[in-house]
Amino acid sequence: MKSKLLYVSCMFLILFASCNTEQQPAQKFIETSYFDSSIKPGDDFFDFVNGKWLDTAKIPATESGIGAAYDLFYRTRDHLHEILDSVSKGNQSSGSIEQKVGDFYASGMDSATIENRGYDPVKPYLQKIDSIKTTDDVLKYVNELQLQNDNPIFGLGVAPDDKNSAVNIAVYFQTGIGLPDRDYYFKTDAATQKIVDAYKTYMKKLFMLTGDDSSKAAIEVAQVYELEKQIAASHKTQVELRDPQSNYHKMAVADLDKQMPALEWKKTLMAVGVKTDSINVSQPGYYSKLNELLTSIPIDTWKLYLRFNILNSAASALSSDFVNARFEYVGKALNGQQQIKPRWQRMIQNTDNNLGDDLGRLYVKKYFTEDAKKRMLDLVNNLQAAFSKRIDNLDWMSDSTKAIAKDKLHAFLKKIGYTDKWRDYSNVTIDRSKYYENLVSCAKNEYQYQINKIGKKVDRMEWDMTPPTINAGYYPTYNAIVFPAGILQFPFFDPNADDAINYGGIGMVIGHEMTHGFDDQGAQYDKDGNLKNWWGKNDSVKFVAKSKQVINFYNNYVIIDSVHINGALTTGENIADIGGVAIAYDAFKMTKEGQDTTKIDGFTPDQRFFLSLAQIWREKLKPETMRFYANVDPHSPGKYRVLGPLSNFEPFYKAFNVQPGNKMYIPDSARIKIW
Repeated sequence: MKSKLLYVSCMFLILFASCNTEQQPAQKFIETSYFDSSIKPGDDFFDFVNGKWLDTAKIPATESGIGAAYDLFYRTRDHLHEILDSVSKGNQSSGSIEQKVGDFYASGMDSATIENRGYDPVKPYLQKIDSIKTTDDVLKYVNELQLQNDNPIFGLGVAPDDKNSAVNIAVYFQTGIGLPDRDYYFKTDAATQKIVDAYKTYMKKLFMLTGDDSSKAAIEVAQVYELEKQIAASHKTQVELRDPQSNYHKMAVADLDKQMPALEWKKTLMAVGVKTDSINVSQPGYYSKLNELLTSIPIDTWKLYLRFNILNSAASALSSDFVNARFEYVGKALNGQQQIKPRWQRMIQNTDNNLGDDLGRLYVKKYFTEDAKKRMLDLVNNLQAAFSKRIDNLDWMSDSTKAIAKDKLHAFLKKIGYTDKWRDYSNVTIDRSKYYENLVSCAKNEYQYQINKIGKKVDRMEWDMTPPTINAGYYPTYNAIVFPAGILQFPFFDPNADDAINYGGIGMVIGHEMTHGFDDQGAQYDKDGNLKNWWGKNDSVKFVAKSKQVINFYNNYVIIDSVHINGALTTGENIADIGGVAIAYDAFKMTKEGQDTTKIDGFTPDQRFFLSLAQIWREKLKPETMRFYANVDPHSPGKYRVLGPLSNFEPFYKAFNVQPGNKMYIPDSARIKIW
């Protein structure tokens, strides 16, 4: 079950070395050895700060990239590895969270048993598919699958109702395709065709691994792919999915049965335990097409489609031939990895995905302090005050709309570190010798947890990110900003670092998430999390114009070859980056160091602020990953999360003497100024 809630990923790195002068902190937080002095800061600040690193950094064979976010992830992964190695030795107290987490991890590490079982764990599903004879049988099968949180044609999530955010609602979204996005089925360029070919090869391999010869498998692949292509034609684009108004369609179940009778909505909802008289069908076009296809596509084709789905869903938990087949497509073709990650690394992620709160409890007990949480809250409050002043000083917004905007800003729910109400996994059954069945048990528990919320009051203190997560987020229907413990460490936050480092690092993250409440999506929600217009008419027109300015500006950046940033897809993240830098800088200038001119490592406080910001976005990605992200990721690449905001920010110009003729220079009258 996927979450409909929106959040933004923010990840950073700072490398450090010893320092001995009294002027400097105990650690050197700016890595000057990576600077490329042949590049002027005003021409390309990202390359100036990271240039020598970019020239020498080599992406490991198991990775799709390297850099700030990766190093932080590795450090946290090593901490989790230490915990899991300890609790998986089989000597934990019966019924303890250590035992449950340890046994789950151990089951996934038991490669010999997994190998011996081959694809036995999914044979019961394949037998059920073989017995399908009618459309009703198709629905019965997928409904049974839904109970273990896996449904190939019905995309179900549970979230606050966009227009009544105090109550949870069942949300049905478009699904049904195996490629990352609808456009992969229709683009004809060579890079896309390479992905499509890899996907078809993967499909064929799964069919052959379960008994079909090459010729038969090729025919089956063609049938399944053609069905997926018809489904993809009904999908909205990534850009269209960004509009919350056009993706909200609360509909009565009785009406759905009349409009889409083949889907048997009332019967289907009853079968999957969804007790409600209305649901939000986010993309009705998809379900209308599905209604048509269920009766027009031969049953034998649907059986092949379902067979591939269960094999694809289970592949990473089966024997190595299935695991490797999936890696050739997802790892190599999509992301450019050359080698699969070691099993222990994959199992750490799977444990976090399935028993996240139990693992999280062990993590924060050892690696997160209340002092860090308190310091983080101080930073959040400082940025909130700075943002409020910026709203007061806006020259394009009316006083009445400013007042409402500030009400929303001050109503932010602040979640820092970890949840105060841990998840209960007592219904999860773990067997150290049955990894796949453990995954199913976790999935069933998750499904029941989610559907039990339908129609009930929203718990605004609920988290959907686990404590070790290297991420942060803004949730519009909660009007909440969230910072898990995982991100509250080096490289962006350290209690011993000077303010310039912390405000240029975690401060930018905080400002970024706050600005999401006022980007082109978040600005459509009021302080209570309801999709409701609170803007004055003239203010709204001006804001839309400024948003279009952001789109046009970022459209000009070339990521790789002829691939440009999709300004429309990345609008919200780019607005948040631009606002985040400005808010963090203003908050920094409210500190003692921010008002001082004392140099550290030869740099002024303002220069250190910007150097920290450019350093945390350091990254180098495989070409395959860059193209993949360009199609589906709402974030701009790290380089342009530096160049875009700073090209439009006057204090950066002053700090590094950016002049006309520098490549980053934009005349003041043409600079983007929103928040």
